[in-house]
Amino acid sequence: MFGLPSLKRALAIGAAALVLGTVLTPVPASALDLDCDTFRHNNDPDVGIAACTNHTGQTMRFRAVIVCGWAPDVNGNWVTLSPGEYGQSQGRCAFYSSGVGAIGVDERHV
Repeated sequence: MFGLPSLKRALAIGAAALVLGTVLTPVPASALDLDCDTFRHNNDPDVGIAACTNHTGQTMRFRAVIVCGWAPDVNGNWVTLSPGEYGQSQGRCAFYSSGVGAIGVDERHV
């Protein structure tokens, strides 16, 4: 019923559909437990900051994850927050970078 070229074409189309379906599947924007704001320092474009509040019922750790353009990305210091506490983590891009391009948050349960 199907010749070898038709089978190859069907497999190729199926594989392409699988890849496209995987690529186009929406991902939740944020799955953070902490309530965080991220921003670039007002007077220094090479410094990225993550400021978080722990509204959970358990102790959490977090750090800023900073994308630095032309330089290697950097991570801020780890900060441990008990329930209800607020804290900041910051990192500095290298002097030869194009500045902070994006800031994320890496968080962990303690």
